[in-house]
Amino acid sequence: MGRSKAKQLSFITVPSQIIHPLTSSSFQGLLLLPKKSSRQQPLCWLLSAARNPRTSILAFLFIFSLFGLVAIGLRLDHLLHFSPLPCATSGQDGSSKPSYLEKAEAVKITIEQQGEEFWKQPEGMGYQPCLHFSREYRRASEDIRRDHRRKYLMVVVSGGLNQQRNQIVDAVVIARILGASLVVPILQVNVIWGDESEFSDIFDLDHLKKALADDVRVVSSLPSTHLMTRPVEEKRTPLHVSPQWIRSRYLRRLNREGVLLLRGLDSRLSKDLPPDLQKLRCKVAFQALRFATPIVELGNRLAERMRSKGPYLALHLRMEKDVWVRTGCLPGLSYEYDDIIHEERKLRPELLTARSNMTNEERKLTGLCPLNALEVTRLLKALDAPRNTMIYWAGGEPLGGMAVLEPLKKEFPFLVSKENLSLPGELEPFIQKASLLAAIDYIVCEKSNVFMPSHGGNMGHMIQGHRAFAGHKKFITPNKRHMLPFFLNKSLPETEFNRIVKELHQGSLGQPEFRTDKIGKDVTAYPVPECMCNSTSTRIIL
Repeated sequence: MGRSKAKQLSFITVPSQIIHPLTSSSFQGLLLLPKKSSRQQPLCWLLSAARNPRTSILAFLFIFSLFGLVAIGLRLDHLLHFSPLPCATSGQDGSSKPSYLEKAEAVKITIEQQGEEFWKQPEGMGYQPCLHFSREYRRASEDIRRDHRRKYLMVVVSGGLNQQRNQIVDAVVIARILGASLVVPILQVNVIWGDESEFSDIFDLDHLKKALADDVRVVSSLPSTHLMTRPVEEKRTPLHVSPQWIRSRYLRRLNREGVLLLRGLDSRLSKDLPPDLQKLRCKVAFQALRFATPIVELGNRLAERMRSKGPYLALHLRMEKDVWVRTGCLPGLSYEYDDIIHEERKLRPELLTARSNMTNEERKLTGLCPLNALEVTRLLKALDAPRNTMIYWAGGEPLGGMAVLEPLKKEFPFLVSKENLSLPGELEPFIQKASLLAAIDYIVCEKSNVFMPSHGGNMGHMIQGHRAFAGHKKFITPNKRHMLPFFLNKSLPETEFNRIVKELHQGSLGQPEFRTDKIGKDVTAYPVPECMCNSTSTRIIL
């Protein structure tokens, strides 16, 4: 398209440094020349002016300043790219843009130059994914492939998206332990969100089957030979069971009946497993269990929109009503909202997952409560996050509505979510499907330059491991237990508060962290050393 020929008005602001040296009398000397005949030729005027040194110098300065101003104007136009239509709501191709992009383009600040330390990535110490299985494991894989049509494992997984993902990872490992084929897991309807999505709505089933072809056979349904078989059912498996316990408990009955049905797998499998099974958990979590194509495509588009304006921070804010109910904490917004949480706990005591003998204050000071918007804001400012940081926040609507995020938005105005980042109609296929919306959030968060959760949980732990497996991308773990007393100290100067907070988080920025606690730490959150190696690691393949 050709440029419009309509006339445009341009304005140049003359800097005061240039105006002040030229006094009014100087201007009069330039503009109020001695009266001559109106027919005087320009050459004669120049010769006359040349005889007056003062006039010549002032004229030279005026022309030099004028050229300088024009050059500055051209350079500013090149750097800032101000639109001739600053209120336009569409791009050059006529497509509509989210409102946050218009603001970002109008300001056009070079984010990388501000808060350089905040965007700096941790030292990864050369660790890379390292999923080398032993010869014994590979020999067992051949036996499993020959015997895969005799035994089948069925599982029913519950909870939110990332809780279900953890259970699916464990289901694959249990199927491997038993030498059974895994029937596509059944997703139990979430009691809080009411999402009725099925496995293939959320995950890429074909990719899962191909990625695990050498480990566990995954089938879409039971074969006709087993449809009438009454499965061996286990409704409640004890916590943290070992592979030996699983074999002794289920293997004989599974060999006899052919089908085993397990329910409620959350935290049932031990985190302390043999190296090959730990590698299998990483392989499922980070490579095989991929989201369905429509989710991946939209998540990637939203991430690209964030990246188009420079580096961005992703926050997982846990301020929903059910979070306050389950953690035993209070939002602290008002007595009215605190009463709402108290009443909900009385009606549904089964939702409370925290210890009930602790007060709200005790939980908060021990780091068991989510950070609120004001605390997140102070933490980010103390860690030198630039004011113009592009922030994507993930999570459900906070208790109290969007107004509770005002302290955060006041200090960091470029705060967006999938709702106002997406174009009209993009989210429509995912409305009322909480698991699919959470999957979109997961993708945008995982691809961010910096990620920080306001509270621990399944999503935070899974993204922590995913970012480590991808090269230890920056992940801020709020040190709530140690920093909250300083939040409550009103007499502490801001500079001293910032210094203390930075010191508390020097080792909590996503650096490689060895999984020394074999029982308490999951390899899907801490993949070093079982699933990642560096040049100094010892690789032994038996």
